[in-house]
Amino acid sequence: MLQIVGLGLIATFLAVLLKEQKSSVAFLLTVFVGCVIFLFLIDQISAILHMLQKIASDAKVNMVYFETILKIIGIAYIAEFAAQISKDAGQGAIASKIELGGKILILAMAIPILTAIIETVIGLIPSS
Repeated sequence: MLQIVGLGLIATFLAVLLKEQKSSVAFLLTVFVGCVIFLFLIDQISAILHMLQKIASDAKVNMVYFETILKIIGIAYIAEFAAQISKDAGQGAIASKIELGGKILILAMAIPILTAIIETVIGLIPSS
């Protein structure tokens, strides 16, 4: 964590200094550091995914639902990352569209899970 915080703070100071003279270089520095921080986290992400997969298989969760939920989480993180980069570049309107696209994709992917939940709840209701 100290490496990530240190890298982030150093990049922030450099970006602030560069922004006045070379704003395009400051933006590229910001994107590069964001990607490097993500690469630092890949091992942790992999460990989390393996742990969740083990929990899901032990609980006998249908793997289709598990994979769909992981895809939804991935879409949320990717959309947030891209929107933040767009905001850093001063493109708030594009960032909003990226966020909207992510939300719509998440909703579309969640429909089968929502349908299964609704069918389960309806099955639990006693019929008269």
